[in-house]
Amino acid sequence: ILEVAKMPSFWEKLQVDGQEMEVYASVPSGSGPFPAIVVAQHGGGVDQFIQTMCDRFAGEGYAAVAPSLDHRITAAMLADGSRPADHRSDPHIIADINATVDWLRNHTSIDGERIGITGFCMGGRVAWLAAATNPHFKAAVPHYGGNIFVKWGNPEKTPFELSSNIQCPILFHFGEIDANPSQEDMKKLDAELTRLGKQHQFYTYSGADHGFMDFTGARHHQEAAEAAWPRTLEFFAQHLKGAAVPR
Repeated sequence: ILEVAKMPSFWEKLQVDGQEMEVYASVPSGSGPFPAIVVAQHGGGVDQFIQTMCDRFAGEGYAAVAPSLDHRITAAMLADGSRPADHRSDPHIIADINATVDWLRNHTSIDGERIGITGFCMGGRVAWLAAATNPHFKAAVPHYGGNIFVKWGNPEKTPFELSSNIQCPILFHFGEIDANPSQEDMKKLDAELTRLGKQHQFYTYSGADHGFMDFTGARHHQEAAEAAWPRTLEFFAQHLKGAAVPR
């Protein structure tokens, strides 16, 4: 804890299924307990963009942590020309997110009753999956999460088919010209959450493509990013800061 107080960001190693998983953490100054946000990586991993998003959340008073969800994927597995995406598995991702949440809930500087999740690209899909499989999340904010109708690995159900298990409000950001998730996908997701009576807000950003939040990428869309960020902060403030839980 002393180490955390001295440095605003650091790497931690967690144990998941007998393996080490690296987690990037960025924390506000002060002693807390802080609300926390899990930041699910995009395809590029826990890179400069994801670390910067964690740092931004810490600047807003949240402990933000980004688990390295590709930690099981080795160079040997990619030697045949396959991509990390070919080896990702929903059961593994769920285990990784659950381990991250358990670590947060057992940390003295975290308010374990005020944890949210956000994610970008594949991380948007992870945020939906996590909201449907971990009851501790109080808010979820997927950014352009595609492949929600698809299984990764060998789970019984797709993230979409698990939607009835979602226990928290969802704020979802879509790019208007994104092919995955498309505007048609958005309509399906919206209809399902509406049918299930799940609290949700969906926003579409005109002219924005997949990856519009990523300032390091070619598809970064300044206007969309600048509109989405305050909405995300307002949503998390409402659901994670609205009422402090007495310890």
